[in-house]
Amino acid sequence: MSLNREQVRAEVLAVLKRLAPEIDPAQIVANEVLRPQVDLDSMDWLNVLASIHEQLGVNIPELDYGKVQTLDAMVAYLADKLAAAAE
Repeated sequence: MSLNREQVRAEVLAVLKRLAPEIDPAQIVANEVLRPQVDLDSMDWLNVLASIHEQLGVNIPELDYGKVQTLDAMVAYLADKLAAAAE
């Protein structure tokens, strides 16, 4: 699957909105830590990561959790993984 960064961002926001319908994606500050902004506990966050894996086919191993803490970082990480998989 090959998606540009805006498409990846839309997919991530769709996952977040599906799992936490009360969030307003327009209020997310892209370069701030995401989890507190969307008020998700650790189990909910794991559900987000699992849903992203299901939606995009990108596994985010536990060692990489620190690389996906902000929306911008997550989008960059996923876009890079998707691009590498498409090669």
